[in-house]
Order: sequence, then structure tokens, then C-alpha cells
Amino acid sequence: MVGGLALHQTQPFIPPPPSQNPASHVSEDRPREQLSCLPPPHQVKTMEEFKKLHARFIKLGLDRVPRHAGDLLLACSLSEWGSMDYARSIFLGLDDPGTFDFNTMIRGSLFHGDPQGALLFYPEMLQRDVKPDNFTFPFVLKACSRLLALAEGLQIHGHAAKHGFQCDVFVQNSLINMYGKCGEVERSCRAFEQMGSCRTVASWSALTAAQTRMGLWGKCLELFAMMTREGLRADESSMVSALSSAKNLGAYDLGRSVHCSLLRSFTGLNIVVQTSLIDMYISCGCLEKGIAVFEMMSEKNTWTYSVVISGLAMHGEGERALRVFSDMLHRGHEPDEAIYVGVLSACSHAGLLDEGLRCFDRMRLEHRIPPSPQHYGCMIDLMARGGKLKEAYELIESMPAAQTEAAWRCLLSACKTHGDLELAERASRNLKELNARNSGDYINLSNLYAEAKRWSDAAMTRREMVDQGLVQTPGYSRVEVKGKMYTFVSQDKRHPQRREVYEMAYQMEWQLRLEGYTPDASQVLLDVEEEEKRRMVAAQSQKLAIAFALLNTSQGSPIRIITNLRMGKDCHTYTALVSTIFEREIMVRDRNRFHCFRHGVCTCGDHW
Repeated sequence: MVGGLALHQTQPFIPPPPSQNPASHVSEDRPREQLSCLPPPHQVKTMEEFKKLHARFIKLGLDRVPRHAGDLLLACSLSEWGSMDYARSIFLGLDDPGTFDFNTMIRGSLFHGDPQGALLFYPEMLQRDVKPDNFTFPFVLKACSRLLALAEGLQIHGHAAKHGFQCDVFVQNSLINMYGKCGEVERSCRAFEQMGSCRTVASWSALTAAQTRMGLWGKCLELFAMMTREGLRADESSMVSALSSAKNLGAYDLGRSVHCSLLRSFTGLNIVVQTSLIDMYISCGCLEKGIAVFEMMSEKNTWTYSVVISGLAMHGEGERALRVFSDMLHRGHEPDEAIYVGVLSACSHAGLLDEGLRCFDRMRLEHRIPPSPQHYGCMIDLMARGGKLKEAYELIESMPAAQTEAAWRCLLSACKTHGDLELAERASRNLKELNARNSGDYINLSNLYAEAKRWSDAAMTRREMVDQGLVQTPGYSRVEVKGKMYTFVSQDKRHPQRREVYEMAYQMEWQLRLEGYTPDASQVLLDVEEEEKRRMVAAQSQKLAIAFALLNTSQGSPIRIITNLRMGKDCHTYTALVSTIFEREIMVRDRNRFHCFRHGVCTCGDHW
């Protein structure tokens, strides 16, 4: 786009034919002589200076010359000090605005955060029979992507094809990006495939971003690998997408490979890339590596601090999170809602009740941040984890806004941890009054009934869940072995190594029983024999993932697992014993936090 604008601006100024009268010839040359004394519009620093310069252009009659009018329009619309209202007044004064002028107005509207206004210039352009060019379409498609305006984007795609831009790299890259942001990954892929050999690094980057945005992390990493194999040097944007995918998959080896590529390709990394690296390492269980990147950063922003504080919270490092928060305030960064969610979550996971209460008051009173449902959820969780279920209940009742599902669900979950069936029933009734439709609510209450040996109530609760048409989210555990991710579900029979895995799991359980471990089959509600219940417990997804990792990794190497469920007591006890008997460090990222087992001890301190 910049090149296109430069071409327009370097067109020679052609004065009108000189008059035969020598006096008039001198008069017509005078504006050109005076123009040489005027600063170019793009060198102006303030709106006041620009208005004065504009007045001199009008006085000399240069505001009607397309080249100079374009310079004025460009400076006013694309400068930090500029004004789109003033640019619009210049635009409306043009006798016959051309493609360049419309492109400038569209681009200026985007620059000043008005994608809706940018998009409105496009139909006006067509109405005036001004032909769009290959710089027009990337701008209007960018406006569509910001507005998530898929219908308009589809129409503009058709116009671009009609004007012969099917093979234009900039237009096609913009289409890939627009469809990706609108959630149309298949259309992004089709636009990408149609480019054939014309693809650029930007094409790959736009597609990987689309895949990451839709949660297709494995596909994103596949594309990143394909791009590397084709000999293309990945840009920072595609590497950020790859890091985000590695983070969500828990693919530490792949994330570390991307980090190595960054170090080979770039001499310095910007804040976005460095923060993505921190997020990847912390989310893959390598807290200290993430902190090392953080400490080496010469510049940090609020997002960076938010990632570190939330990461420390997930690892149960509450006191360290509070120290980072204090350092952030000392350096003059203003906390936002997300920062305080991380801070309160850190207090909750570490059991820092008094500190959490102080931070909650500081957020409201000092930083004037009104508590959101997330903040209340953290406080309820903090109180409930500390055994103060009554206080947590009273906090929900005192919430100024309408009580939320999340608040009651948090209390219900804590009741399960502390075995408070009466309060759990009360929380369950409130969830039903809010028309909550979450299978986990029924499962938690059912499990509490099972622990209390109230089998009929447990079965009735499960039956009610089925009658409501609610389906329990299938549990899975994912483990990385030799740079590849493997996913297991409970009672998994699909894996190629299933025989070896089940044999290993069987041997592990017998070794653990010698250490005093007894499988907890109390939460298996099926009407089957006790031995069958124990067999089902032994084949839980996390246990199968550990068995597979022990079979396929070298002695002493760490095991990293991600599960979409909250770790139960049985799995927690089991994993702690495995870490001792097999002398392995086992890191498990469950739905809420990290558990790092070393020599039979978990970093959560049995507080989860």
C-alpha cells in the first residue's frame, strides 16, 4: 500500500500552458515559487500548524490540484494528530476524487479506529464510478475483519474477483485474514490453496492465525512445519500463532523448537513475541524458564505482567505473584481487571485468605475497579478453599449485581472438596433457579451423594441430568512424547500400543498397592461388581497417559500431562506415588491449575 501511495504522490506537477503575455507568465509561476517555501504536509506536527498550511494552500489555489490535495488528505488522515472530520471536509471539497483519495479516506478511517466509516466509503466509491484497485480491497477487507462483517466481506470478495484480482497476493492475503477472523476457516483454506505458488510468508501467517483463533492448534502446528519445510522463513506473527498453539496443547518440545527458530531468525524480539514465549513456557509447566524470559525483558507492559501473575497463580506460587504485582505497581503500570483476576486467583490457589481480602479491597477502593463476576468467583473460591463456606455463601448473597451461575458453581465445587452436602444442595437449588444447564453441577452433587453413601440420591441426580439432555464432557489426558502429542480417554481401546499400555498400568497399580495405595471406586455409579469398578478406575485417562509416557520416554525424563478435568483425589494420590516409585517428575495441568509431583510431593500442597 505504501508503494502505491508513493507512486501517486510522485506524479509530476503539470502547470497550465503559459500565456503569451509575459506578465501573466510571471504571475502563474509565482505559486510554484511560493510552494517551494512551504513545508510538505507530512512534516507538520500539530493540527493547528496543518490548518495554517491548508489556508496557504487555499490562498495559492493549490488545494484544487489533485497531487497537492492528495498530500493534504494523506497527512490529515494518517497522522497521529490528524482529524478524520477535517480530512472529510477536504475530501468533500474535491471536484473529482479519484481512487487514491478514496483509498486514503478508507485507510485513515481504519487508522483512527473507525472500521464502519471505512466500509461506508466503498459503496460511495462505486456510486461515483471510481474504479477500486488492488490497494482498495485490502483496506475494505481489513474493515470487514474488524467488524466481523462476513456478509459484506463475501460481497467484496466477489467484487475483487470481478475486477481481476484473483491472483493478487495482497488481496488474497487479506481474504485469508478476513475469513479467519470471521470464523470461516474453510474459506480461509480455499483462498490459501487458490494462491498456489504465489503464497508468501504473510499468506501462511494469516492462515496459521485463523487456525489458532478457532482452537485448531494441531492444524496450526502442522501448517507451521509445512511452511518451514518449504524453505520459508517464518515471521514473528506466525511464530506467535505457533507458540499459542504449543501452549494450548502443552507441547513443550514444539514450543521450545519455535523459540530456537526465533533466536536464529531475529536479533531482537518484540514485547508480543516475548510475552507469548513466557505464556508458552509457563503453560507447559516450565515456570522458571518463563520467569527467566520475563526477567530478561527490557520493556514490559500490562499484558506481560498479567501473563506472569496468572501463570504463577496456576502453579500455586501465590506469594511470588504478589511480589510481581507489587513490582508492577512500583514501576508505574496501572492494574486492570485481568491483573486483579490473576492476583485474586493466586491468593486462592495458595490459600492466602488475608492477602486476598486486602487485594480485593485495594482493587475497589484504591484503583476504583468495580468487581466483576470473575473477581467475586475468585473471592468465593478463596474463602471456600479455606473452609469458610458460610462466609463464601454470605458473599454471594451480598453481591450487588445479580447472582451468577459461576458464583454458585464455585461454591458447589468447594462443598464437594470439604464434604458439605447441605450447603451443596442449597447451591444446586440456586443453580436450578437460574436455569443453569451444566452437567458438571449434577456430577458434583451426585459425587457428594456417593461419598455420603446415598446411592439412590446419587443415581436420581444422574438420571435428572440425562432427562435434562445434558451430556458429561468427555475427559481426556494429553501427553507429549518425542515432540508428538498423544491423547487418551478413559477405557481407551483405540491406541496402537493399547496392550502394552494396559499391561504397564496393571503393573503400576500392583506396585502402588505394595506402598499402601487403594483405588477409590466410590464415585463409579454403575451397577457393576466392585472388581469391575476398580478396573474402570485403573483405566482413567490420566493413568493411561502416565503409563504410555513411562513406556516411551527415557528413565528420569519429566512427564507433562494436560487434562480437561479437575484432578480427583484418587488420581492425585496415584500420581504422587508414581513420581516416587518410578523416580519421575510429573507435571499435570488440570482444568484449574498445575500440579508438579516430585518424590511423592505435589507443589499444590494438597490445596486444590
